[in-house]
This record gives sequence, structure tokens and C-alpha cells, in this order.
Amino acid sequence: MKSIGILLGVPLLSAGMLGIAGCASVINDVTQTLRVDAVTSTGQSIEGAACVAFNDRGMAAFQSGGAHLVRRSASSLHVTCTHPGQPPALGIATSRGNAGLAGNLVIGGLVGAAVDHSRGTAYTYPEWIRVEFGKALLFDRHLEKAGRPVVGYAAGTDPPMNISTTPGCMYQVGGPRC
Repeated sequence: MKSIGILLGVPLLSAGMLGIAGCASVINDVTQTLRVDAVTSTGQSIEGAACVAFNDRGMAAFQSGGAHLVRRSASSLHVTCTHPGQPPALGIATSRGNAGLAGNLVIGGLVGAAVDHSRGTAYTYPEWIRVEFGKALLFDRHLEKAGRPVVGYAAGTDPPMNISTTPGCMYQVGGPRC
């Protein structure tokens, strides 16, 4: 009788482990929504600027002033917006591991993390960025505040809010954010 329970338990346990593997793939799609606004150097919003976003997984063309789907990846997302009479607006959105990746490392193990990494579902970009014509700005999801665009900063300058990186964590005023 005990051997029947073991025989039935092994396939059920295996099915459960396979369900856990790829946790971020279950939670997150391979795409995410990104809102891109474009502004002039004086802060005037320009809706309808022609924008292109690309990473190692693909490219998306759209107009500024709305939310659009982009492909998730471990690589940064490069955004370029153009509008007649304005110099190009450039942005680089940093890809960060999301909760699905952390869950895989704790529950699903390396197999689940590898699946989600290869699909890109383990990563997330900022949800809303505001590029500025004539500038190249960096955008980090760790600077995200609900209902507002992520503050961009120039390469080679310190990120806003006194953020510095350490292995596995970002520290900012008010405590760590991992």
C-alpha cells in the first residue's frame, strides 16, 4: 500500500515542481506596458512624437503621449523620439529583476530562474518615462513612484535621491530597495 502512495506521489510532486519552475513566466507576460512622454527643454509636452524602443528582443514603434507594449529583457531598453524642429530625445530604461525572479530563486530554483531569464519575464522596465528633446537620459525602475514618470538623469551624473548600488540592492534615502 505504501508503494502505491509513493508511485502516485512522485508524478504529483513532479507536476507541482514543474508548475513552480518559471514562476515569473506565470506571473508576467513577455511584454510590459511602457508609457513614453516627450517634452521640450522648457518642459512643454509634445504628444505624437515618433518614438522607437528597442532591446535585444525586438523593436516597437509608437507615438509619445501614450502607453505601448515593449518586449521584456535583461538588457536595457533604448528609446528614441523625434519631432520636427526638435533634436532627438534619447532614453535608456534599465532592466531590473522583478518579484517573479526573486520567487524563482527562493521556490523554483535555478531551473525556473533560467527559464524566466531566457524568456525575459523575470525583468521589468520603468512603467512611465519622460524623455527630453536634446538630451540623453537614464531611467531606473528603482526611482519609480506611483502615478508619476520616473525621473531621468544624465549619464555620468549621480542618480536623483542619493541612490547608490550594492550587490543585489539599491539603497536610497529612507532605506534599501531590493
